[in-house]
Amino acid sequence: MSKKYVLNAQVRELQGKGASRRLRNENLVPAVIYGAGQEAKSITLRHNEMIRNLQEEGFYSQIITVDFGDHQERAILRDLQRHPSKPVVMHADLQRITDDQEISVHVSLHFLNEDVSKGVKEQGGTISHVVAEVEVACLPKNLPEYIEVDMINIEKGQILHLSDLKLPEGVSLPALALGEDHNSAVAACH
Repeated sequence: MSKKYVLNAQVRELQGKGASRRLRNENLVPAVIYGAGQEAKSITLRHNEMIRNLQEEGFYSQIITVDFGDHQERAILRDLQRHPSKPVVMHADLQRITDDQEISVHVSLHFLNEDVSKGVKEQGGTISHVVAEVEVACLPKNLPEYIEVDMINIEKGQILHLSDLKLPEGVSLPALALGEDHNSAVAACH
């Protein structure tokens, strides 16, 4: 983890459509935080703070500190509802995490050396991405911000699969545990 994300939150008592609409008019986002053996808690977040953080790729897959003023809870962003035509966050779901419990998160892929790969530079191929992110399972301390995919040795006609990814220590791909049929393509050179 390179950047620490913090969201200031307040517990909210009023729930329902009308209460949520009033919160949005006050530049607040209704949200819920749940998990880790505790009861779900309805909270409000600052809209401007959410929008600023949502512009960063790591916010979607990294650990977020939810600051209630008197205590803090660690969570990950599980779901986000946006307005269909306005740049407004309608609702957010946060899942609490604990240090000893494995979590499953979608992490983005960063493709490196595409323009100088063997298949492009020497063989006249083109790189195409099949997926932009993969689901990883790990303890919170091992959660990567992204996974680098080095394309330098990819040749024309070659397909890079999930099993070819170099994962950080303590990180696994749940799809590979389902069998060889789930070893899907990540990128290819045509």
